Amino acid sequence: MASAAEQLAANLNFSAFNKATELKKRLWFTLGALIVYRLGTYIPLPGIDPVILQDIFRQQAGGILGMFNMFAGGALGRMTIFALNIMPYISAAIIMQLMTSISPSMNQLKKEGATGQKKINQYTRYLTVLIATMQAYGIAVGIEGMQGSLGSAVVSPGAFFRFTAVVTLVGGTMFLMWLGEQITARGVGNGISLIIFAGIVAELPSALAGTLELGRTGALSSGIITTILIMAVFVIYAIVFVERGQRRLVVQYPKRQQGNKMYGGESSHLPLKINTSGVIPLIFASSLLLMPTTVISFMANTGPEWLTTISSLLGRGQPSYLIIYSALIAFFAFFYTAVVFNPEETADNLKKNGGFIPGIRPGKNTAEYLEYVTTRLTVVGASYLVAVALLPEILISQWSVPFFFGGTSLLIVVTVTMDTVAQVQSHMLAHQYEGLIKKSRLKGRR
Repeated sequence: MASAAEQLAANLNFSAFNKATELKKRLWFTLGALIVYRLGTYIPLPGIDPVILQDIFRQQAGGILGMFNMFAGGALGRMTIFALNIMPYISAAIIMQLMTSISPSMNQLKKEGATGQKKINQYTRYLTVLIATMQAYGIAVGIEGMQGSLGSAVVSPGAFFRFTAVVTLVGGTMFLMWLGEQITARGVGNGISLIIFAGIVAELPSALAGTLELGRTGALSSGIITTILIMAVFVIYAIVFVERGQRRLVVQYPKRQQGNKMYGGESSHLPLKINTSGVIPLIFASSLLLMPTTVISFMANTGPEWLTTISSLLGRGQPSYLIIYSALIAFFAFFYTAVVFNPEETADNLKKNGGFIPGIRPGKNTAEYLEYVTTRLTVVGASYLVAVALLPEILISQWSVPFFFGGTSLLIVVTVTMDTVAQVQSHMLAHQYEGLIKKSRLKGRR
């Protein structure tokens, strides 16, 4: 982390930052949007008794509800207007990406460029409304059946409460979807990832305070707390190391003669990341698994017996939950890598530009070799993501550590931070080039 901080300080030119007015506007917009999001996580649903709800949630916070509450930035525990967070939109985006790979008509839309992408985005929004409505209704029904030591969590159960809860929760999700798109377009970084990032970071101080309180009361020994902190630092180092890791393939360009001059003959590298998919598989897998299991957890006490059985099987640390979660992460690691990297297209581009990998024939053989290397790298990347995702389960089941110190939250925080810093640097670099271009034009006019 020290070397990364030194590199960041060396790369960032603060004098150039002060002159980059466009970048400062984007940063202020991003900060303002995230503040609006955090304020919304404290606005409760109408008809909810927050004291009773917190008492009920405290009893179940160590399980699936606690995991989802981490992604929601504490909004689920407080049952606010952003309780569903951005997860329904992520689920809809996953389904649409799968459809573009399966359905020929959707694949054709994808190939139409900006027009087709606009239609796909519109379908994603419609699907988000549908998914959010079903999930909001399940949560509303589940809350009505919750009973704490002080009574029911809902002041006036009934159809009117369910209607207002569904409308409020769906409206909150759609607002966050719009807010994320605005951050991506007018701010810095990926809006959806930054919303999840902001929720996790905002809850870290209370999680640290809770851990220290466990140490003060004797529930956790000082040795265990020290081990947890050392492990968190080690995990952060490992995440930075793997996320920056690359397999560089040598690409050679042949010499060519034009007139009396010889051009080309140089070599370059084709960088292939170990974890090409980044944090996307964890977010996708969590979205597909956590939201249904959360609804089932809410409805387990009021629904049929099979819901209670499923809820217990998918509980914290249960083998069935760990297997499904790991399988989803591995699947999305391979799926998203296939989406962002096309070996055949890369091989064709190399061939058109006269480039080749030494010892590999251009064209089909190069594509097969790239697919072979990418598959091996994805196996390593997927294994790394699964190990990081299972770390919270081990910590929680053994020592009752908060989710915020687990590998999943640390991976999201570190990865989003690295991506955002990279975008800030690219904006500053573009601003510097823009200044050089203006100066060259002024000199040319003279």
